[in-house]
Amino acid sequence: MELVNDEFYMKLALELAQGAAGQTGVNPTVGCVVVKDGRIVGMGAHLRRGEAHAEVHALNMAGAEAEGATVYVTLEPCSHYGKTPPCCDLLIDRKVKRVVAATADPNPKVAGRGLQKLRDHGIETRVGVLESRARALNEVFFKYISTGLPFVTLKTAMTLDGQIATRTGHSRWITGPQAREAVHTLRHLHQAIMVGKETALKDNPELTTRLSVPGRQPIRIIVDARLEIPETLRVLDDQAPTWILTTDDASAEDEARLRRAGAEIIRCGGGERVDLKRAMEELGKREVASVLLEGGGTLSGAMLKAKLVDKLVLFYAPKIIGATGAVPGIAFAGPDRMSEALPVRDITIERFGDDWCVTGYPDYAAAESGEGG
Repeated sequence: MELVNDEFYMKLALELAQGAAGQTGVNPTVGCVVVKDGRIVGMGAHLRRGEAHAEVHALNMAGAEAEGATVYVTLEPCSHYGKTPPCCDLLIDRKVKRVVAATADPNPKVAGRGLQKLRDHGIETRVGVLESRARALNEVFFKYISTGLPFVTLKTAMTLDGQIATRTGHSRWITGPQAREAVHTLRHLHQAIMVGKETALKDNPELTTRLSVPGRQPIRIIVDARLEIPETLRVLDDQAPTWILTTDDASAEDEARLRRAGAEIIRCGGGERVDLKRAMEELGKREVASVLLEGGGTLSGAMLKAKLVDKLVLFYAPKIIGATGAVPGIAFAGPDRMSEALPVRDITIERFGDDWCVTGYPDYAAAESGEGG
């Protein structure tokens, strides 16, 4: 039997927030629970950017019972005017007794000011309840609000020997239906999907979310330094927006051709290759907070080499196809010494049918210091 305490109610608030994951754009995912006299009297989650925050929904449900209640919220209540009024003012106005926050807000416009304002008005506060879970839930928001860059998740599906295609280039299907369904859930949770030109040409993917229930359709992003993809590809249909990252040297004629097909063209520096760091900056300026990288081995390797990948989601199928002439899942010039290898931290492993998914976070600092081995 689980004890009824602050952690008990914060778990419920985190579950409410998790249910709306992927819906709030550059805003955080937040859940809120209002408790009075041992009863839950209000619940809510932030569902969409520009609309009511979690605290508003929960307090509206609580009504008059909000007075003297304890409010559990997964992120420090905002204290500034944005697209909606500050939640701190509402909590003060509704005369709540206590506010428990899972974590402080890294947004410089908040950053502790919300909790301090509550304390200044005599409201008891506690912060740090299930903080690690709350920070993991909002890892996208924490990265974007502090750097202006999108949180990038590298996803790939490989055989046990690390290949994503046979020596002939054949790749369908490496993993089974349950793993592929999980990938569509990942697409639903990200604002954008990114692949390279070669993947677009060889696989002609739609890059859409196909779930048993309707899912969100993220922006489709193609990295194409010379604007060589034809306008007949399925990724240029009208199911979702398509953006193409290219160089300053790509031809104006090809830009016009692809614009007529409905694509937005984003130039990211000169040279033969797209400047990936510049590309991420451009996406951040366009308020893209999360990117699911589904490119081939070359693009995945380049993004890792540039230290632009925040999270790895690697699906493994129980198959071996041999390395001679096959296509590796991640391709880049690696280190000379094993101690300089890129470590992956905080590993979790989950099974999907006959396949396995390994999730973790690259530790670039350890690789640089030679502590990767």
